[in-house]
Amino acid sequence: MTTIILSIHIIVCLSLVGLVLLQHGKGADMGATFGGSSQTVFGSDGPVPLMNKITTIAAIIFMVTSVLLAYQSAHSTSSSVMRSVKPVAMEQKAVPVVPSEPVAVPTEKGAATFPTEDAKPSSN
Repeated sequence: MTTIILSIHIIVCLSLVGLVLLQHGKGADMGATFGGSSQTVFGSDGPVPLMNKITTIAAIIFMVTSVLLAYQSAHSTSSSVMRSVKPVAMEQKAVPVVPSEPVAVPTEKGAATFPTEDAKPSSN
């Protein structure tokens, strides 16, 4: 169903562009007033009423197909590529924990001492 509506939508879109380009602008009537040739095949107004009706019908069809395509797009239950993918368990690496408080450092004699500010390595 979507393919049919999309095909109609594209055909109407292209024909609507062509119809608008074929129509005369509002200023085109001034040249015909002062000695231009009259279009007697379509009457004194030319093809304006027929072209206006066709353009209006094409615009209505274009809007209806746009709304239908938007509705189908919003309510479609399409499957996702990611639904068939199963989650893989990641290996967790051990992160070393840096203590926030000073830790007692054992000495050779067995007494624990705390490092001082002088004993810390400098970052220079």
